[in-house]
Amino acid sequence: MSVKEPQTTYDPRTEPAYPVAEAGRYLRLPAATLRSWFAGRSYPTSAGTSRFEPLLRPSNAAPLTLSFENLIEAHVLRSLRTDHGVALTEVRQALSYAERELRISRLLTRPELRASGGELFLEHYGELVNLSASGQLAMKRMFERHLARIEWSSLQTASRLYPFLTGEAADERPIVIDPAVSFGRPVVSGAFVSTRAILERIDAGETVEEVAGDYQVTVATIEDAVIFERAA
Repeated sequence: MSVKEPQTTYDPRTEPAYPVAEAGRYLRLPAATLRSWFAGRSYPTSAGTSRFEPLLRPSNAAPLTLSFENLIEAHVLRSLRTDHGVALTEVRQALSYAERELRISRLLTRPELRASGGELFLEHYGELVNLSASGQLAMKRMFERHLARIEWSSLQTASRLYPFLTGEAADERPIVIDPAVSFGRPVVSGAFVSTRAILERIDAGETVEEVAGDYQVTVATIEDAVIFERAA
């Protein structure tokens, strides 16, 4: 009699892997902002204390720990926050609209963001917050810039995230977060060496040239890794 192998549903993209403070460093977001998005928050009102419910579902609620997919959601949501501020009530309505009218759940993790789904989401969000035509154009450009940092697999799922080094202006993608590499911690693109390991070697007194030679990467690559870690 044959014995069936146990089936596993393990998917590194959805497993809890990032404490909120760590995720915030990688995404250039305050930990308090991420906590509000994924855990909600209480706030005082004239009538007492009220509560804002979470906008996104975390991989693990207690303790609050995010998955790679959660990083993707927060990265995309950041594009609305960067130049326009995030009106969480309106974002919630726009996401509900996408799910109700477009039949797309968890739109912020889906490749439909690059097509009509994203267009309609942005249009609906822009109407909700009463953005001018020029404001909507600027928001769309920022949105597209953030989407360009995501790599999608043949299965149409987000497979890699190229976080910004220090800001949003540069098109280079020197750092990558891949849930299947280095336990999902940032590595330098191509060489897949941990940015944290590079920083530790530099802080231990090794020269940039020595570290670059060991990993067979350019000096600029080592400098990018240090800049990313220091900025985080």
